[in-house]
Amino acid sequence: MPRTLIAIHAHPDDEASKTAATVARYAREGVRCILVTATGGEEGEYLNPSFAGRDPADLPDLPELRARELARSAGIIGYQEVISLGFRDSGMAGTAANADSGSFAALPLEDAAKPLVELIRRERPQVVISYGENQAFYPHPDHIRVFEAARTALQLACDPLAWPELGDAWRVPKWYWSLWTRERFEAVAKELANRGIEPPFRMQQRDGDDHLVTTRIDVSGTLAVARDALLAHESQIDPSTPFWFAISPEEMAAIYPFEEYHLVGSAEEEEENDLFAGVELS
Repeated sequence: MPRTLIAIHAHPDDEASKTAATVARYAREGVRCILVTATGGEEGEYLNPSFAGRDPADLPDLPELRARELARSAGIIGYQEVISLGFRDSGMAGTAANADSGSFAALPLEDAAKPLVELIRRERPQVVISYGENQAFYPHPDHIRVFEAARTALQLACDPLAWPELGDAWRVPKWYWSLWTRERFEAVAKELANRGIEPPFRMQQRDGDDHLVTTRIDVSGTLAVARDALLAHESQIDPSTPFWFAISPEEMAAIYPFEEYHLVGSAEEEEENDLFAGVELS
């Protein structure tokens, strides 16, 4: 069986800001990498200041542009397949979009999970990556629903009585949550301070997931790939933003060359350094 990894994200650009260097590393190693994007990011805005002041008539339709950016980013990272589930962006809690019964977060959970079950049974991945259980810092309804849908899909994909028409049951050996750690942030903040740059205030107040780390992936060789993938989202990313771009990939590789994950159900006392560690491929 080929080594296969599925990463599940909420919106275009999430695949670039989270997990990109890790996936790029495994894609380079010959792993079949599949990206799932739940929504089209319809509730986003033009966040790059270079778009400010343009005549709206000269601007492309944002969902269409974000789809093109997603395709470019995924190609840079090395995904072999990109699957857009086509659900509607839910917006933030309290907005009109979030009250829309057709939004991703408002769908019955099994409806959100069903296409993931079909994908898992078809591709039979050894590794699935999603967001984690704790989304308190940035409680976007779509990020929360990605976690819920992934959890439900993984439970149902291995149940032969659940949607048997979707294929033979498959139990995914390893489910990972992507993490945000204070250790990495402090390393970046220290280097920024050395350059007279203040990191974002909200980031300074954020609690990390350091206590959940079971797996630390060396991505020193693919940090530049992740940077290029992020820049592919030109409608969303300001290339002058110091927190993301003041430190070069080469410098970052020396400062902090890791991305961290939590292996769900792990009982290991030692950290892993490979998402496929212990996986039987035959």
